[in-house]
Amino acid sequence: MLSESIKISQSDVRKLLSAASPDGALLYLYLQSGNRMDAAENDLGLSPSRLSCAGATLRQLGLICDERPSHIAPGERPSYSETDVLSAMDTDPSFRGLYGEIQRLLGRSLNTEELKILLGFTRYLGLPADVISVLVCYCKDRARQRGGLRNPSLRTIEKEAYAWAERGIDTVEEAAAFIQAQNVRNSRLYRLMSILQIRGRSLTPAENRYAQSWLDLGLDDEAVSMAYERTCLNTGGLNWAYMNKIIQRWHEQGLHTAEEIRTGDQKASVPKGASGQLGAAELEAIQRVLREG
Repeated sequence: MLSESIKISQSDVRKLLSAASPDGALLYLYLQSGNRMDAAENDLGLSPSRLSCAGATLRQLGLICDERPSHIAPGERPSYSETDVLSAMDTDPSFRGLYGEIQRLLGRSLNTEELKILLGFTRYLGLPADVISVLVCYCKDRARQRGGLRNPSLRTIEKEAYAWAERGIDTVEEAAAFIQAQNVRNSRLYRLMSILQIRGRSLTPAENRYAQSWLDLGLDDEAVSMAYERTCLNTGGLNWAYMNKIIQRWHEQGLHTAEEIRTGDQKASVPKGASGQLGAAELEAIQRVLREG
């Protein structure tokens, strides 16, 4: 086993902590030390399933990548006929079983057009039946979280299926890692909305773009709260563009926690606790907002 001195960025540390995966963190350190994935099972004492889950977690976090072939073939999406569907039902027991399972999950019968979509999941995207079942459950849960009263359509599920295929999600382990990462991200988004006093409604597309970009930067909750407080004090309310300038400036300075920001304020001769005063980030932000608006 190789043992080299490694340096881990704060961004990678935040990603690893958010995933709450000890095996994923262990594998990350192992690989960053210059070791090879094919030796990890023996060196780390991980079972094949644990190693697969750890690798899937790191891929979903964007911490490792590998040369995995895409399941999406070049060219236009194929158009399946009713004959194709009937042939698959007659000759492919796996597809018949999948057809029955998806009907059970959605609580209704699938029509011919929906069966054509389902056939595309297996033949064109190359998704295994167990991954498709997980996909449908994920889409159902997401619809409920968004307030939907009905199960999603096959067309809606198809959009997510293509996204999964493009991400290389083709095993149950990959699907589980992706869903876990999405759940963590959604939890962080709900906390951010609570900090911003947004309740009883969803974010608009523009607001969601701001929020998602802030999640990618990895600020802790107290830092976001500080940015919100300063925004309200200096503009009279929540101004997304203004708050974004503050957060982007902090990120450029490598400030992602409340303690780092307070230290940065002190170095810039801003009195500790004087959150209502205009610091350098706020001054630049408000000037830009005024110019742009």
